[in-house]
Amino acid sequence: AFDERDPAVKSLLSMAIRTANRLGKYVGICGQGPSDHVDFALWLMDEGIQSMSLNPDTVVDTWLKLAAHAKET
Repeated sequence: AFDERDPAVKSLLSMAIRTANRLGKYVGICGQGPSDHVDFALWLMDEGIQSMSLNPDTVVDTWLKLAAHAKET
């Protein structure tokens, strides 16, 4: 089964995010991963992604966790 938290997937995403940021390009992600796995959403934020889509039922909880994490770092 596919898991967006697999190290190989995260490595590829990390390369894409870093490259886009280095080149001054917008980078965002849509998909189920950030909604299903808050740890994945936090990791994406730490990697420097500018935006991510979330399912309506997870938006508030995920935003609060992202905001709390941002305050800690």
